[in-house]
Amino acid sequence: MSLLSRLTAFFRRRPASPGADALAPAQWLVIGMGNPGAKYAGTRHNVGYLVADLLLDRSDADALRGIPGTKAQVARVEIDGHGVLLVRSTTYMNLSGEAVAPLATSYGVSPDHVIVIHDELDLPAGKVKVKLGGNENGHNGLKSVTAELGTRDYVRIRVGIGRPAAGTGVIDHVLSPLDDDTDWDAVVATAADAVGITVTRGLSAAQNEIHSRA
Repeated sequence: MSLLSRLTAFFRRRPASPGADALAPAQWLVIGMGNPGAKYAGTRHNVGYLVADLLLDRSDADALRGIPGTKAQVARVEIDGHGVLLVRSTTYMNLSGEAVAPLATSYGVSPDHVIVIHDELDLPAGKVKVKLGGNENGHNGLKSVTAELGTRDYVRIRVGIGRPAAGTGVIDHVLSPLDDDTDWDAVVATAADAVGITVTRGLSAAQNEIHSRA
């Protein structure tokens, strides 16, 4: 599915009412970070949403479900037999931790099984890297997750968006549309692959495979 198709599908989706399967056990929690609303769709800051959408498309789930008492929409999916909570927060980016931490606590998911997919200024546009822990490097969404989880030791899928051009501020850069000079469909697919490999084969395997891709 193309980037444009995923964006269109995003706005067609409506969160389903919670059901019993929303409470099924899960070993992993995966959140694609971004800001809700049409204003931010397709921007660099929302690349995590696009990865989450692709993971949803790859699963047998048809919608994200609103969970009472949380600030998130969630789909419980299987990745090669591993239970995963696929999450999109209903907060803005800077409060993403308020969606992550309560769900991790409720489902008993340890921080090292929380995967955060986010845009990364310090990587060239289109480069994907995987790591556990580390500093937030000024990313307010990561700061919120760290504060709410009480640790930095969670997995990050870092999707490079590059530094702004001279004369462009960071905020304007991250909230600008994804450019046409990068094959974002391939980038989003690589980030989704990184999630799948991490869940099924572990962090080291994901790093070895994803970091070797051009």
